[in-house]
Amino acid sequence: MIRVLIVDDHPFIRLGVATLLAQADGIAVVGECSDGSEVLDVAITVDPDVVLMDIHMPGTSGLDATRALLKTRPTVRVLMFTASMVAGHIEEAASAGAVGYLFKGGDAQALLIAVRAVAAGQAVWPGDVMGVSGI
Repeated sequence: MIRVLIVDDHPFIRLGVATLLAQADGIAVVGECSDGSEVLDVAITVDPDVVLMDIHMPGTSGLDATRALLKTRPTVRVLMFTASMVAGHIEEAASAGAVGYLFKGGDAQALLIAVRAVAAGQAVWPGDVMGVSGI
């Protein structure tokens, strides 16, 4: 079972993603955060395999939260999940330790493939995931 923590400041996004993931075989949503400042405490409690992390949030950004999380839990796989399509953000995500970057505008199947891929130890960057467009 892949244990996923969802971090996004928009409740509607968290609900939609949690609903999608909960319906997928082999994936369990173990927690949600609305800000990067919550990630460390929640990750300690729920022990996720994958953290689906937004970049832009009020308070602590997803990039800063990723850096902090990976200092204390280096085996967690962070997949950035964002509406930002700025090339510099992709580079920043990689530099922060994320193993992937997925656009929110992609389809549901792309999200499931990306979560499974990063949980299996693969990297998922725009355009390079198993021939699925939108990743």
